[in-house]
Amino acid sequence: MTNREIASVFEQVADLLEFEGANPFRIRAYRNGARRIAELTEPIAAIAADSDRDLTDLDGIGKDLADKIATLLETGTLPFYEELKARIPESVLSMLRVPHLGPKKAAILYHTLGIATLDQLKAACEAGAVQQLKGFGKKTQDKILAGIDLAVQSEMRIYWSQAEPIVEELLSRLRQEDYVHQIEVAGSYRRGKETVGDLDFLVEATDADAVMDQFAAYDPSAELIGRGKTKLSIRLACGLQIDVRVVPAESFGAAFQYFTGSKDHNIILRGLAKERGLKINEWGVFQMAPDHAGTAPDSAADAEEPIFDGPEIYLAGRTEKEVYAALDLPCFPPELREAREEFEWAASGKMPQLIELADIRGDLHMHTTASDGTATIEDMIAAAQKRGLEYIAITDHSKRVTMAHGLDSRRLLKQWALIDSINRELDRTLTILKGVECDILEKGGMDLPDHVLAKADWTIASIHYGQNQSRAQITDRIVDALKNPHVDVLAHPTGRLINRRDAYPVDMEAVLQAAAEYGKMLELNAHPSRLDLNDIHCAAAKRLGIPIVINTDAHSTLDLDVMRFGVLQARRAGLTAADVANTRPLSSFRSN
Repeated sequence: MTNREIASVFEQVADLLEFEGANPFRIRAYRNGARRIAELTEPIAAIAADSDRDLTDLDGIGKDLADKIATLLETGTLPFYEELKARIPESVLSMLRVPHLGPKKAAILYHTLGIATLDQLKAACEAGAVQQLKGFGKKTQDKILAGIDLAVQSEMRIYWSQAEPIVEELLSRLRQEDYVHQIEVAGSYRRGKETVGDLDFLVEATDADAVMDQFAAYDPSAELIGRGKTKLSIRLACGLQIDVRVVPAESFGAAFQYFTGSKDHNIILRGLAKERGLKINEWGVFQMAPDHAGTAPDSAADAEEPIFDGPEIYLAGRTEKEVYAALDLPCFPPELREAREEFEWAASGKMPQLIELADIRGDLHMHTTASDGTATIEDMIAAAQKRGLEYIAITDHSKRVTMAHGLDSRRLLKQWALIDSINRELDRTLTILKGVECDILEKGGMDLPDHVLAKADWTIASIHYGQNQSRAQITDRIVDALKNPHVDVLAHPTGRLINRRDAYPVDMEAVLQAAAEYGKMLELNAHPSRLDLNDIHCAAAKRLGIPIVINTDAHSTLDLDVMRFGVLQARRAGLTAADVANTRPLSSFRSN
């Protein structure tokens, strides 16, 4: 089992225990264990197999959890988890994905109203039955009702980061086989979309049956949707669908391009081909005979064998590059294939050189044990040095975030004095900026006085409270914060949590205009659950000349590794290194 799968089991155990009203310390142990496992950068199976290491050496993993991890790795199942699921209807788990409805409230609904499914929950909300329960009320009922669609969506799509280990393991397995000549993953995963609903694998192989046997064996509990001579579809236990196609060498590049998409990108591509008397589909690029041009079908997606018959002359298809070259086009980066500006860029010769992870020099949003982080300043410094960063900012929460033990002026100034002393002792390969994530108050204004913020090297403004205010109120709060001369950047500007919480109502056009007018930066939060700004807003910021800062918002040393997810989002927006402020050397960054 992968780290993500084991972490998911522990998260669900915690949810089910909370649903049953179990000991809070026991629940917290499973949640902390799940987070620790999800943050690991190496397979937990490798740690368990190493005789010189012990799972209990990992923070948050005691003997009980270590034994359960060993059981999962050995058998793929956990009897305790199965016992919990047997006591609670499986459909209850879907209710736990509804924002504003945690396990405790779900238990009340189940025991008092007999609600065990999303459909039942929706009906009860629409009938007004939920608001009658103690501890709920109409506002809570309305929030639950609004969140049901989000819960349905979360069951259908997973984070790109959650799909990644599945993709990497399958690619690694198949690439070891002699009968596999090429294997790649296409679809929305290859384009780097925030969430993934299915995975499209393309394989060139001498033994198609063996390929499909390998995929079918990946998850013994997977549902077989369909299997033919060269096609296979399965649904994994986690709900993710995998589609496999075995294609001939002469069509591999064409299929790779076609199934990468997007649909809108391919429609434009086919139109350009038609203008030239060509046809492009998953089997290749074809020259049409003059009296038959445009009459052949555009796609043979459901065919088991390539269609080369008829008045067509095969021109290209072995590689994507030659497919695009047949139309005098560059081989577009997959992240740009959304039918936005890529064809205009190609026509004008202004295709952007997209940002790479190696371009990032600094990380300017991270938390320590002073607020809600799990690592000390010294730990974060060591982790940043290990990753080759040139500068970081320590940005613990301000005092308004009481649940995170936010810092008041006294504690913050004391932390900054410590950072000054650390900087004097550090070698010049890394510089620590004195920063703070300062809340934008519900009534407006900043959580800390200006005379304190004036002493900061880096001030982040963010919203954590009052997210249910009106669009005008939230927008005014943000714009007012951007006017503050001591604010440098707006963090996670829309407040969304993917598959868990929609963006709060905010006039992003007004926010973008304010950032441009007052010379402020906007954050692209790299955490897979946020990726906020989204790609559309990042592209809009680029057009207005607003610098983007890609930050990890790290709460642990391992969180620094999520930077690559932010870079992937930036690539989808067409951002270059020049568009991202923390690709600059520190001297240049400070002079911005």
